[in-house]
Amino acid sequence: MSARDEFIELYTTHIHREGADRLLDYLKKSDFFRAPSSTRFHGSHEGGLVEHSVNVYHCLKDYLARPRTRELYHMDYSEETIAIVSLLHDLCKIDFYQASTRNVKNDAGVWEKVPCYTIDDKLPYGHGEKSVYIISGFLYGDGRLSREEAFAIRYHMGFSGIEDKNTVGRVFEQYPLAFALSVADMEASYYLEGTN
Repeated sequence: MSARDEFIELYTTHIHREGADRLLDYLKKSDFFRAPSSTRFHGSHEGGLVEHSVNVYHCLKDYLARPRTRELYHMDYSEETIAIVSLLHDLCKIDFYQASTRNVKNDAGVWEKVPCYTIDDKLPYGHGEKSVYIISGFLYGDGRLSREEAFAIRYHMGFSGIEDKNTVGRVFEQYPLAFALSVADMEASYYLEGTN
């Protein structure tokens, strides 16, 4: 099954909030299923963003399935919450990358053009906060993001982001799902996807 098909299956199986169908239509019309996940690092190829989103879903499911997270940390989230925060955490990367070329020396020492991606941020609203903003434009009423879901998505970069480190620490203390999503995001990025 392709990452696109798996994403849609996970989404339609687990996410049933008001506006979820409109959000999925938006994703299908955007470049979400074609976009890379980064310019040079994890998932820097066509379709890398949807692959990364599915990988984060599986990493988060595995992390939350640990007895310690349930029994000691009391992390017990619905299937819908898990799907929302993991599958949608990087919507900020929609219409964010542009195909381009750059010059590199080949093995013979000759410069040649190679394909790459560059950033063309059409909605410069930050990273995690932009994802929350996009989602909030579709999920409404009783279906809107919970506070913990919003904080998890907003701070999914954890200590590797540009946020104030004290703020990140306080968020992780108050909203354990934010820490869990950050761990899942790093696991997918560094161990499943790595650099290209």
